[in-house]
Amino acid sequence: MSSLPVTLEDVQRAAARIGGAVVHTPCLRSETLSRIAKADIWIKFENLQFTASFKERGALNTLLQLTPEERKRGVIAMSAGNHAQGVAYHAGRLGIPATIVMPSFTPNTKVEHTRGHGARVVLDGDTLAEAATEAHRLAAVEKLVFVHPYDDPRIIAGQGTIALEMLQDVPELDTLVVPVGGGGMIAGCAVAARGLKPDMRVIGVETAGYSAMHQLLAGEPVTVGGDTIAEGIAVRDIGKTPLAIARALVDCVLTVDEVAIERAIALFLEVEKTVAEGAGAAGLAALLAHPRHFTGRKVGLVLCGGNIDTRLLASVLLRGLVRDGRIVRLRLMIGDLPGQLARVAGLIGKAGGNIVEVQHQRIFGTASVRSPEVEFLIETRDSEHTRTLVRSLEEKGIRVSVS
Repeated sequence: MSSLPVTLEDVQRAAARIGGAVVHTPCLRSETLSRIAKADIWIKFENLQFTASFKERGALNTLLQLTPEERKRGVIAMSAGNHAQGVAYHAGRLGIPATIVMPSFTPNTKVEHTRGHGARVVLDGDTLAEAATEAHRLAAVEKLVFVHPYDDPRIIAGQGTIALEMLQDVPELDTLVVPVGGGGMIAGCAVAARGLKPDMRVIGVETAGYSAMHQLLAGEPVTVGGDTIAEGIAVRDIGKTPLAIARALVDCVLTVDEVAIERAIALFLEVEKTVAEGAGAAGLAALLAHPRHFTGRKVGLVLCGGNIDTRLLASVLLRGLVRDGRIVRLRLMIGDLPGQLARVAGLIGKAGGNIVEVQHQRIFGTASVRSPEVEFLIETRDSEHTRTLVRSLEEKGIRVSVS
């Protein structure tokens, strides 16, 4: 490990450097998730940082090592959001001018928070790579110091303080699960964890659409792209320094699909009463999607961020209720007679369904004007309750279709 570009001593020095300015977040056991996963699950709540993300660690470690002349010139960073906020917040706190280039798809909440920390925000490019090109151009033109989000030993050492804290708080952990974007966090955590416990397992997690590190470690060509709820780890290019560390210290990188990430976001909210963004929920998604890697082990999950747009979060939760059969849409054909709608609503209520929305269709999609279609959006307890409700309606002679 001494030949690697970042060492355990680098991480320990970073911890001393940033101590007191970055939150030592709790690492707590989840009884419910442990039961679900058949493993001993501990969660590192990095969403409780001031900017709701782990990125403060590496950003501050880097800013504190700038020369007085570099501080005066100011810094620039490219980021999909969390690195932006980490750099902007601590640069503002230290009196360092900051410019942040963000890709156009960045959630508005991250853009506004970054501006709120006093940084100049430039929205440019449809990908992180395009934003990086503009950031490098501005850095050259305006003579700004470029603060890379992951391919910098100072950043990597700062992010490694996560694992340092986890093993201080829960030394019996034997497996770490870390989301992977550009690779800075997993590289730092691997250095710290394997430096303290050489037999520690370090497992990365990427989205199926952006699995560059998984592909590189497997010797496959890198092909990435598409929409993802985990925009924080939707990175095309893995940093050279993180990749070198990952090749030496990371056991494997798993991939998860969008449905698994959505389920994990909802589970964090329902079970732990905490908000996770897509990238932050990736570790839990892997735990549920690939149980053979974790059963019976003492697992530390890094919940690395909680910056998710509230409208997106609402959609994720509603989609989860639909998948679990707790919100269902029923189309009923009823006779065009007085009181029929009230009768059907009464039957639904008697069966324990809660009507959320009703649409009464007389013009489109009906076989006869005398047989209007009524669409009910209903809350139920679960899929079995839905089936019971549908049977009770059909026993009353009502034609029902479920969607």
